[in-house]
Amino acid sequence: MFNRFEDGLLRLVQLKSERGGAVNAVAVIEGDGLDARLVTGASSVLDLAKRAASAGTSLAAVVREAGLGEAVDLVAALEAGRIAVPVHHPDPAHFIVAGTGLTHLGSADGRDKMHKSAAGEHVTDSMKMFRMGLEGGKPAAGQIGVQPEWFYKGDGSTLVGPGDDLVSPSFALDGGEEPELAGIYLIGEDGTPYRLGFCLANEFSDHVTERGNYLWLAHSKLRQASLGPELFVGELPAHVEGMSRVRRGSEIVFEKPFLSGEANMSHSIANLEYHHFKYDLFCRPGDLHVHFFGTATLSVTDGLKTQDGDVFEIEAAPFRLPLRNRLARAAERPVAVKAL
Repeated sequence: MFNRFEDGLLRLVQLKSERGGAVNAVAVIEGDGLDARLVTGASSVLDLAKRAASAGTSLAAVVREAGLGEAVDLVAALEAGRIAVPVHHPDPAHFIVAGTGLTHLGSADGRDKMHKSAAGEHVTDSMKMFRMGLEGGKPAAGQIGVQPEWFYKGDGSTLVGPGDDLVSPSFALDGGEEPELAGIYLIGEDGTPYRLGFCLANEFSDHVTERGNYLWLAHSKLRQASLGPELFVGELPAHVEGMSRVRRGSEIVFEKPFLSGEANMSHSIANLEYHHFKYDLFCRPGDLHVHFFGTATLSVTDGLKTQDGDVFEIEAAPFRLPLRNRLARAAERPVAVKAL
């Protein structure tokens, strides 16, 4: 089984304690099913990643050295709400959440519809940005490609795990799913970004606010986001195909495949990473980053209006476990600024 780590098939899952709910263990998914065992002495993925970065080795090597212990029933753990986000930081302020849009083939269509002016054939900024990616988003090795659209979503306090509610603020006009993949990174002590791996994600945005005015995009992204159960360690397949659903009670009100991986993208992952980590601000030692790579599939472009209680469901190979979250709405919170 350890030899499979060298093939890029290492999958890590963070587990919460049965009582307190805090992350206290890491499990490895074995083989081609859902069999899993605990990593001996590992209290978090961040702990393992820091060991790897400090030793100048790989996560697989650190897990191999630690060894595996008792078996874990992942299906039961997921149903019991004991699977956490695949990585967390004890200080959420040191976990940067950001992403890029208009990175996938076909992703411009929905955005273009939202931002199209009454001028008819007017080319929107969204379409211009998308075309720039098509032309220069996959540079040759050693070259720098065109920079993508970029947005900030918040810090680690905005991230929720599998089975948790995605809570839309009381002032939001919409809460819509964005099924995609995300990269997870740790900044080493010398400022080097290390990619831990990839996970399923629901970037979750307010598309009605964005549609109102393109300059409100930044507002529409300041929402929670969810990360899937497992961290896929290794190179991401060039073609990733999954399914996005919205369930309303016993009914499926939206179901559509989504594609990701570089074969379905207008930018290479390396180009997206460069244009994020080129900023010194994002190379602060000890910080974690999650970077959402974008999507081309949204229920809002098919006319669906989500409702509180809807359940978003995202699944895709090579990930074994699905990501499910229920849409909820926060209570209104008065905002009052006081002068000192």
